Amino acid sequence: MDYRDAGVDIDRADDAKERIKGLARGTFNPSVLTQIGSFGGMFKPDFGRYRDPVLVASADGVGTKIRIACLVGRHDTVGYDLVAHCVDDILVQGATPLFFMDYVAFGRLDPARVEAVVRGVARACAEFGCPLLGGETAEMPGTYAPDDYDLAGFIVGVVDRERAITGEGIRPGDVLVGLPSAGLHTNGYSLARKALLEAGGLRVDTEVAELGTTVGDALLAPHRSYLAALEPLVERGLLRGLVHITGGGFPGNIPRVLPAGLGVRIRTSAWTVPPLFRLIEKLGAVPEAEMYRTFNMGIGMIAIVAPADLHAVEHSLERRGEASHVIGQVVEGEGVRLE
Repeated sequence: MDYRDAGVDIDRADDAKERIKGLARGTFNPSVLTQIGSFGGMFKPDFGRYRDPVLVASADGVGTKIRIACLVGRHDTVGYDLVAHCVDDILVQGATPLFFMDYVAFGRLDPARVEAVVRGVARACAEFGCPLLGGETAEMPGTYAPDDYDLAGFIVGVVDRERAITGEGIRPGDVLVGLPSAGLHTNGYSLARKALLEAGGLRVDTEVAELGTTVGDALLAPHRSYLAALEPLVERGLLRGLVHITGGGFPGNIPRVLPAGLGVRIRTSAWTVPPLFRLIEKLGAVPEAEMYRTFNMGIGMIAIVAPADLHAVEHSLERRGEASHVIGQVVEGEGVRLE
């Protein structure tokens, strides 16, 4: 008996790693000191433009969006989702990315599938100036079914301490500016699958008129990164708070950045909820409150700004082609009120 008999093929793993090396090299910058394949990745950051640099780190996954990728048979988008999600998570505190690392675990390692997943990771890393410093590719028969896999990412970024966004300066009367999402992003997929594919009887290749595409394509729409739109506002100190609307929706994420004793009022009529969310709500008979607790409902990021800075924030976003909606206000009293 050898390792292959136990379900782990080292030759396939070597093939996959060779494919990954070229993709990763395309994301490198002068701060990267090691090649893919080292036991650890070495990175020499340039903190010359920072007075008091603070590292910000985060880890996340893409959840059961992977099931949609498997059903559709397209695997080059979930890696992009992973990086964009992690970039947005540290952006909430004002940080820009330094480097990224990934972890992919397969039931049966297919080098072509590994390459497709990491191609998405590398594309996002190159777009956001975030080298793919290293990672891990594992074959785990018996833990995952042969065609299943899981994906996680780890990011490290930096922010000048004086520009870090902590939410401490948020005051009653501050304005909530919502930035549109590109779909479900990376959360709520278990409910979405149950509503659309089970209760609704749809398939991933079903064309839906109101979506303008297939169910699968709508669900695989990439997670947006708001780095390019918001970084200039971070540098100008115009943001008192940022909220990444991920798992937990509005009530689960907004309170995470608010000082004690403060809440928000959200005007749900301030933006048009995209058709995909309404389709999930209808086919799954999902209560509206549950929709806002599970999904981003078309708002992927919320900026909290002082009323006096609202015009400057809107003008900056408009100059960068970023749509925005004034969706609410900070108020006395804790909680998220949807009106």
